[in-house]
Amino acid sequence: GITGAFHYGLQVSIINSPAEYIQSFIRETCLKRYGFSPSAEMMTLMWSFIVSIYSIGGLLGSSSAGYLSVRFGRKKALLLANIPALLGAALMGLSRLCGSFEMIMAGRLFSGVCGGLAQNVHIMYAGECAPRKLRGLIAITASTSIATGKFIGFALGLREVLGVEALWPALLAVNAVPALVQLLTLPFFPDSPRYLLIDRKDKEGCI
Repeated sequence: GITGAFHYGLQVSIINSPAEYIQSFIRETCLKRYGFSPSAEMMTLMWSFIVSIYSIGGLLGSSSAGYLSVRFGRKKALLLANIPALLGAALMGLSRLCGSFEMIMAGRLFSGVCGGLAQNVHIMYAGECAPRKLRGLIAITASTSIATGKFIGFALGLREVLGVEALWPALLAVNAVPALVQLLTLPFFPDSPRYLLIDRKDKEGCI
């Protein structure tokens, strides 16, 4: 769950670093595909759409969090959140190779779905699994993970790291790393006691 919150913070900050390179890529793609370069107003509109579509994905993910957390359980819902995260990273990472800026838009949408779903389920899962004495401390891990993700996103976006023209697809795809960490580690964690008792009627498993 922490990696889901980390992913959210990473995606929120990381799109700002390669902005000029992505806009240049959009102009080149339109010129090759349609034979014209977009106007300044069109570029502003397209860039605004790329940035804001993450929030639309987040709304979709948040809306489905309640259903998925009851239908599959908190842990499996967090595992399912890795699917749009990895799909979004793959789309954004391969966008320049495929010559499609639309893949960046789709990747941002899928990343938003992951962020919205993981953020909500993480708070439920962590709060329900934590011992009573540590419940308050565990609950703030979401905020600290978002802040850490933002910091690392800004750091990776520096020109000395990945914030150069040749590496911006890798910068956009780096959000696959926390998703892979969660995918590999979360199966070893227990499910939520509250989910086992109330939704699954599994009293022994809850104890």
